[in-house]
Amino acid sequence: MQAVMINLNYPLLKPVRILLLPFSLIYGLVVCIRNWMFDKKIIQSASFNLPLIGVGNLVVGGTGKSPMVELLLEKLKPDFKVAVLSRGYKRKTQGYALATEDTNALEIGDEPMQFFNKFPDVTVAVGEERIVAIPQLLHDRPDTEVIILDDAFQHRYVKAGFNILLTDVNNLFTRDWFLPTGDLRDQKKSYLRADIIVITKCPPDLSLAEKHHLIREIDPADHQKIFFSAISYGEPYQIITKEKYKPLRDTEALLVTGIANPDPLKKHLEEFFKEYDEMAFGDHHIFTIDDLKSILKRFQRIESDHKIILTTEKDSVRLLKFAQQLKELPLFVIPIRPVILFHEEKEFMHLITTFIQDFPDQA
Repeated sequence: MQAVMINLNYPLLKPVRILLLPFSLIYGLVVCIRNWMFDKKIIQSASFNLPLIGVGNLVVGGTGKSPMVELLLEKLKPDFKVAVLSRGYKRKTQGYALATEDTNALEIGDEPMQFFNKFPDVTVAVGEERIVAIPQLLHDRPDTEVIILDDAFQHRYVKAGFNILLTDVNNLFTRDWFLPTGDLRDQKKSYLRADIIVITKCPPDLSLAEKHHLIREIDPADHQKIFFSAISYGEPYQIITKEKYKPLRDTEALLVTGIANPDPLKKHLEEFFKEYDEMAFGDHHIFTIDDLKSILKRFQRIESDHKIILTTEKDSVRLLKFAQQLKELPLFVIPIRPVILFHEEKEFMHLITTFIQDFPDQA
């Protein structure tokens, strides 16, 4: 069990959460025992005869998993038949499901729906039990050459051949503690299972001195490589018509979000909008018609002649069920993309493609 070292100045460790420390100790003990049982092979991990790439983190909350999966899909699909398998968090169905043209976010979850909308030529499937879902996916798509396992780092019943671990620069796992006092859902030392560590949401102008300081803090093993990524925001587009919109400086915006960490987006808006208001819902919130009415009411209260509603791509797939009402509404989606800093994207992708190409030798 790790020594109890908690930074009381750390913003996520609020006084109320400190009171929950006894529960964190119990949770941490359970996690440590579980990992020990996997390490000692008391609990077995299954392997599959094709490249599996796991993308995940050690904490709850947003570290940028979905944009990273999308970056991998964008880069890999020209050369490989790629599939992505997610849990389908907060969907209204259970078990294995394959995304089709008739699928909606309630059936497979918002993130898988987002993947399918942006990459319709990629196989997208969901299943809580990956050890069951992978054979079903391969039965449906037998020509699949590589599977990306979304949010799978802590899911050890399936052994990914290559693991990408994400950690938010503003919430490094090295400074955190077990739930519910902190945000860790796994041991800190579990980072050693990763092949690549990506420190996400960095400022685009991150200095070399800051880069080396962060590398020293994480202390990667010899087999690991650390990369750094920043968020790049694209031009907003209308949710239904896809018409692009270039905001005027005097535009006022109503930001509607249901994501874990909207702070980077809010910081971005401060640079482009005179003013913005915010309606923040819980992570993966399922929007209702009453929510839509509340959004419209708040929007109508904005007095500016130039005003729009903004939302994220993840939220947009949960709003599309109101397509008829949204068609004439100035509701725009802000796309995001991770950018690998220090001109290292080529090396980042080379490590991943080399794993795929050399997989028979590494299995």
